[in-house]
This record gives sequence, structure tokens and C-alpha cells, in this order.
Amino acid sequence: MTAATDSTLFPQVPESADAVLDGLDPEQREVATALHGPVCVLAGAGTGKTRAITHRIAYGVRAGVLQPASVLAVTFTNRAAGEMRGRLRQLGAGGVQARTFHSAALRQLQYFWPKVVGGEVPRLLERKVQQVAEAAARCRIRLDRNELRDVTSEIEWAKVTQTVPADYPAAVAKAHRDAPRDAAEIGQIYALYEQLKRDRSVIDFEDVLLLTVGILQDRHDIADQIRRQYQHFVVDEYQDVSPLQQRLLELWLGDRDSLCVVGDASQTIYSFTGATPDHLLNFRTRHPHATVVKLVRDYRSTPQVVHLANGLLNQARGRAAEHRLELISQRDPGPEPAYTEYADEPAEAEGTARRISELVASGVPAGEIAVLFRVNAQSEVYEQALADAGVPYQLRGAERFFERAEVREAGVALRGAARAGGNDALLDDAEGLPAQVRAVLSTKGWTSEPPAGSGAVRDRWESLAALVRLAEDFARAKPEASLADLVAELDERAAAQHAPTVQGVTLASLHSAKGLEWDAVFLVGLTEGMMPITYAKTDDQVEEERRLLYVGVTRARLHLSLSWALSRSPGGRASRRPTRFLSGLRPGTVAPGSRIAGGGGGVEREGSTGRRKRRGPVLCRVCGKTLTDAGEMKLMRCEECPSDMDEALYERLREWRSEQARELGQPAYCVFTDKTLMAIAEAVPGSEGELAGISGVGGRKLQRFGTDVLAICAGQEVDGGSGGD
Repeated sequence: MTAATDSTLFPQVPESADAVLDGLDPEQREVATALHGPVCVLAGAGTGKTRAITHRIAYGVRAGVLQPASVLAVTFTNRAAGEMRGRLRQLGAGGVQARTFHSAALRQLQYFWPKVVGGEVPRLLERKVQQVAEAAARCRIRLDRNELRDVTSEIEWAKVTQTVPADYPAAVAKAHRDAPRDAAEIGQIYALYEQLKRDRSVIDFEDVLLLTVGILQDRHDIADQIRRQYQHFVVDEYQDVSPLQQRLLELWLGDRDSLCVVGDASQTIYSFTGATPDHLLNFRTRHPHATVVKLVRDYRSTPQVVHLANGLLNQARGRAAEHRLELISQRDPGPEPAYTEYADEPAEAEGTARRISELVASGVPAGEIAVLFRVNAQSEVYEQALADAGVPYQLRGAERFFERAEVREAGVALRGAARAGGNDALLDDAEGLPAQVRAVLSTKGWTSEPPAGSGAVRDRWESLAALVRLAEDFARAKPEASLADLVAELDERAAAQHAPTVQGVTLASLHSAKGLEWDAVFLVGLTEGMMPITYAKTDDQVEEERRLLYVGVTRARLHLSLSWALSRSPGGRASRRPTRFLSGLRPGTVAPGSRIAGGGGGVEREGSTGRRKRRGPVLCRVCGKTLTDAGEMKLMRCEECPSDMDEALYERLREWRSEQARELGQPAYCVFTDKTLMAIAEAVPGSEGELAGISGVGGRKLQRFGTDVLAICAGQEVDGGSGGD
């Protein structure tokens, strides 16, 4: 989601191989010029890894060392593959294949299937959930919607770890995996699911890899044919490869070592799908003579954001943590990360939307802002809050840009106008390419001002507006360009899935935000039970949750906000605690074995009224831990910390409170709660200032009851009458 500029959208193709290296830092240049033998690039977040490897490929092609058709670059998402193809095209290396593992394997399977098996490849099952549901029903196992999704994920995990149905229960036990149902039941469903696929001659995405692996293992002639075609391999996000993908890569390679892998063990966040950083961490063991380059210069984030990211990893444990990279920001200083505590989730969403509105008003484009959460179910309250605030937004995970109906329709209209040229009356009054595009797209729903509200109409307008902005950028970069030139550019971008930026705040899960970046990032819902998620039980699972938060932090370039709510709904019990991962990092908190963290600022707390007041965190006066439970905050100590309460004073205060409550005709807690009385009996205030500092003693109660309470604390007798207003 990098901001679009003329130079980055439409750069001039470098004139020579050496020109490809211009602008690379020393480590990136080392990557780009390491064209032989195994190469391992350990690249931290924001260090320009995609830039380094695309320049490496382009330099090799332009220098004549690599033939474009002999290079296969593989990654994990269509978006990443499309971005890589777009960059290679801009560097003059457009003939290189950049694909996902599944896409590359499917092409090979389709090509060789008639020769190996005969006929066409079985139909690809786009969604396996229905088949899994049928398999469960035939096994007389009832699954609700969530269980169905989880069992489907378990089957996917089993297949990418090359586990057959009969071995599934043992594999789950060995991996210490928390299965959503009894392992024997899942194994039974898995076996029948596979049988249903065979009966119906369909395959799923995991079968694409499994069948390709099977063919390459059994047919050495076909393996040799593929190896003759692809002689150089580049694997991005190597920390995310599964055992099955690693096996496919090994079969592609054969006994050669012309392999470049790029990854960061600290960004391993997909182990639940079978991904493992072991292949990255063991690379030098398998290839003792490999060239290893570390990229640690962070060009994305400010020193303040990088400091927090490094701090998160400094507290990490496990093998991946032992190989963490200490990032060094290359940017000018920016604002400190903001930590905000809210009373409840709606207040958190409203407060987030308000701050986003302020950022947009200050000049930050809505498309350069993201709200990231742990699970998709958290998005609804933020959708509503942003809609209420009049802020446009988009949900990650929607269909790809060039596959949207309005974008396809716009392409047809622009192509027709380009063919008609000067004979199209629609273009009579349009001067210049941007004006022509605006004129054509106005027939498809584009207007100079966005429609009010959100929903499908606004989504359609945002897509068309992205095409208008792309035309404006294209015309600035190439003033002589015609409408036909723009149509050709759109066709190339569609083929590469190189989409323009849609202007709207991005709402996304932390997992789907991987590989993206924004000027401003709001990390929301950071409470225990959500971060780490409740079902993260083992040390390894908790550490992966920490890495997930690290990924979220490192998406931010300049502005970073972290927030949590103490209760789910207004008026609910304030029982939630901020995530443990921020202990020792946010002001006023301590990490295990550490003293209270320094740093400016504090935690801002907001209520549902929208009124703000800034104050430091409430710390336990015994152990220094940050308090989030309302009762503990009143006591100014953790429940488990030892109390030094004056028991006799507490009883006198309780007797006095009972008398006040009878005279006022109110329940006793309306005078002071038990926790507040305990806090008073522990603190034994000697002045109004000390009494006012106790949570639960507001200005009105101080005025009404302060004299009596201070007298009781001083051991004096007080009159039975209540204090005046």
C-alpha cells in the first residue's frame, strides 16, 4: 500500500545492468550481485527485501547471466506475485515467471497430466467446506459452522504436512496440536472427504501440490524436463514454506543449488497452516557454503516504531527469537506510539474513528490508514464507527481489483473509447488523458464527489476513482500518452495483478495485513484473550502471537496507535487486561525482572462519552504492576499483593458509612464502596489532597464526606450527621 508517486508507479526502465543497481544500499547490492550458488537473505520488516530480490533477478537478466525463461520466482500470495511481476517489468525483466507455489504447480500438472495419466486434470474444488460437511454427515458427526471451518483447516494442515488420514491422530499428538474435535473423529472425516473427492473426480488445492510432487518423484523424465526449463529459483517469504512446498522445491531443484531464499523467522505467523521457519533456520546447515546477507536497515518505519518492534522481539523466546534481527530505522524521528485504554469496545471503535478523522483532516490520505485486529469478527464495530464518522473504508479479503465487475466494465468502456478515437462524442470537450478518462467513467458511476455513506455504491465509486487517479499519474509521467496507451497499461497491470491503490481506510486482520504497510496503523483490541488469543496454550503458540503483534507494529510508517477496552459492552465489568506483550514497553509498566519502564507520555483513557483526559497508568504500590481491574485500581495494589490495611480504621469507616447511608436513604455503596474504604484504610490519608488521590473519591464526595473521613483517619470522633452539599 505504498503511496503512489509518478516515479514509483511509472519509472523509466534502467538503461543498463549497472543502472539496475542504482539506489540500492550496500546489503541490497550484495544480494543483487550474488547470482551464483545458494543465497540466503535474512530480511527484517521494511528493509526492502522485495526490492533486493527483484533487482537481483533483473540485474542477472540484464547482465546476461540469467535467461528470463529459466528463472522461477515463487511466493505465497497472488498479490505478492503480481507485485513482483510488475516490478520486474519496470526493471526490464518482464519475461521472468513469478508465481505462487500453487499456481506454478497447477500449470505443470495441467501440462503433464495428459502424458502421465491421460485425459484432462480433474476439476479443481474451489471450496472444500461443503465436501467436508458431507463427509462429517456421513460419519454421523455433527459440526457447527465454526467446527466445520476448523476441521477443514485441520485437513489442510494434514495434507501440507503430508499426513494421511490413518496417521492423523498420531501426528496431532506428536505436534502437540490442539485439535478442534477428537482426533480420531477428524481422521474419519478426513478419510471420507478424500474418498468423496476420488468418487467425483475432483481435487483440492493441496492435491495440486501432492500430485505434482508424486509425478516428479515417479517420472524422472518429466522432472528432468522441468529442471531444463527452470534453472534458477527465488523463494520469497521462505519462513512460511510447508513441508510439502519444501519437498516440491527440492524436486524442482534436483541436485543443483541455484537457489535464493528470502525470509524472516520473526514473521512466522502461519504455523497453524503447516508453515515452519525450520527450513530457513536450517538453510546454512543444508548449504554450508551459502552466501548469507542480512538486511536490517528499516526504510519503512520511524525510530519510534522500530524501537517498539525491537522491544517486542527482545522479550521473545524460542528458536526463532534466537535469530531475530535488530532493525535500524533510516527515517527521521516521528511521534511516539500512542497507547489508549477505553471503557468498552464501542468506545474504542468510536475513539479510533475519531482519531482517524483527525488524521484525514490533517492531510493523511484515508488509503494510507489501517485498523488491524486479531480476528475478522472484530471488524463490524469499526465498520459502523467509520461509517458514522463519514470515513470511507475497505475490507481486506475482498475480490481482486481487476476482477471487480465495475473495473471490468470500465475497461470495456475505455477500450471502446480508445478505438473510436476522435469519433466518440463523449470525448469532444475532454482535453487531455485524465479528462477523457473522467468523461468515460462518468457513464459508469464516477462523479467528482464521492457518494454519501458506505456500502456497494461507495465501493463501486472507490474502484472507479482509483482508475481516475491512475490515469492522472500516468499522464504526469508520460505527457504524450494517449487513451490507447492507458488501456495497454491497464491490460498489463491486470495480467500482473498490479492494482492501483483504492482510497479508503483498510480494515484487516493481522494475518491478512502481512506484506502491507500504511502511514498510520491502529492496532485495536489488544487484551489478554485476544492477544494472545485464548486458544494459544503452548509456549510456541504464545510466541507466534507475539510475532503476529510484531507484524502489526511493523506495518506502520509514521503513526502507530495501540488500544484496548476494559469491557466488551458499555456498563460491563472492567475485567480485561492489556496484552502481556506490551509489559515493559508501554510507559509505566514492567517486564519480568525489570524495573518500571521509562519514556514520555502515558496511557490515555477514554470513556464512551468521547471526553478525554490524559493521565498516567495506575500502578500497584507494592509490586509496580499496571492495574486494569477497577477494584484493584481503587486499592492501588494487586489483589494478591499483601495488604497493610488498618483493620480497626476500616471497621470505624464501615460504621460511619452505615450511618451516612441510613440518613441519606441510600445503599451503603453509594457513599463509598468496600474497595474504596479498604483503600482509605490502607493509605490513611492525612490531607484532602491525599484523600482525593484515592480512586473512588471524586470532587463531590470529597466535599461532602472529606472532613468526616479525614477526622476518622486521624482517630477523632465525628458527629453522626451527614456532610452538607
